[in-house]
Amino acid sequence: MSRRAQSAGTTIPFWRDERVIKGVAQVISAVVVIGALAFFVGNVLRAANARGLGLGYGFLRDASGMPLGESVIPYDPSKSYAYAFLVGILNTLKAALLGIVLATILGTVTAVARLSSNWLVSKIASVYIEIIRNVPLLVQLFVWYFAVFQKLPPVRESIQLPGSIYLSQRGLYTPRPVPTSTFWTWLLLTAIAIVLAIVLYTTLTRYRIKTGRTTYAELVAAAVLALIPLAGWFLLGERPLTLELPEMGRFNFSGGLRLTPEYAAMVTGLVVYTGAFIAEVVRAGILAVDRGQFEAARAMGLTNIQVLRLVVFPQAMRVIIPPLISQYLNLTKNSSLAVGIGYVDLFYVGRTIINQAGRAVPVFVIVMATYLLMSLITSLILNIYNRRIQLVER
Repeated sequence: MSRRAQSAGTTIPFWRDERVIKGVAQVISAVVVIGALAFFVGNVLRAANARGLGLGYGFLRDASGMPLGESVIPYDPSKSYAYAFLVGILNTLKAALLGIVLATILGTVTAVARLSSNWLVSKIASVYIEIIRNVPLLVQLFVWYFAVFQKLPPVRESIQLPGSIYLSQRGLYTPRPVPTSTFWTWLLLTAIAIVLAIVLYTTLTRYRIKTGRTTYAELVAAAVLALIPLAGWFLLGERPLTLELPEMGRFNFSGGLRLTPEYAAMVTGLVVYTGAFIAEVVRAGILAVDRGQFEAARAMGLTNIQVLRLVVFPQAMRVIIPPLISQYLNLTKNSSLAVGIGYVDLFYVGRTIINQAGRAVPVFVIVMATYLLMSLITSLILNIYNRRIQLVER
């Protein structure tokens, strides 16, 4: 028998071919999943239509008619539901962005304190981390809001701080910067100073690495960053910003910038809670650096601060960044708990719209899509930075 006949005789039938079986299994799985999803969506649509609950988004153009106690942009009840959603999104970002910055600072400082050789400092940091991490965030928000900020004195007995700053049950009132006609010109000069400082710092650092000569890159960059805006402030004629001071009225303050107790409690709770988790992330990153790196840096005469800034943290970042992304995402999503203390965030606005318009499914889709988009953008930015530092390491 020829080899061709033998190979033909041993050919596996297509219904027993492993590749064909896997392909058919994948097709069947896809059909089952799509069918189940279509069945579920169909039932939701039929149930909504039977109860007169439309799933369209035309209601977003209607006037909301609801007052909102806090808004980054001008708002009144005649605005549409879509505009109210925008207010909620901006309020969420206002709390989340500030919370991320402050929680990172608090977590980093606490991590370094816990690794300190000073027994008292280390134990204080350890107690803070262990207590805060094991108490639910909602409970902490209640404590900050009802036991701290609501216990401040009334408006007439406000605590006056230096610089025309007043603290009371109504919130924190501070001077509000008001732009003048020269503000945008000064802002352009400031942007130029930032770009120029970055270019000079990068160029001088590379020159120092290449030649070994002292270039004072940090000092030069800081001088450019400070002197150009300062010169513009005095040379443009009119000051770019003026201050509007808060003034006591009959029942409350008028003018100035107000930070509500709800916002203050929200940010404080998020920062204190997330800062404890970030502290453990940073501590793990520092401990991941080989001990010999510390000893070599100290042998070169570097101070403890220089060791951390120049040797330890650049190496620890590759360990810190991945879990740090998760903490930033948790902070953003945990801001939805603000509804428990009455802060006007995205979830608060969505719940109010559901009560008024009765459009639960479309509203929840918008809320989920918004949180998903914010999480994806945060992950994208930090993953780009993570890839960059991994590339530098190679």
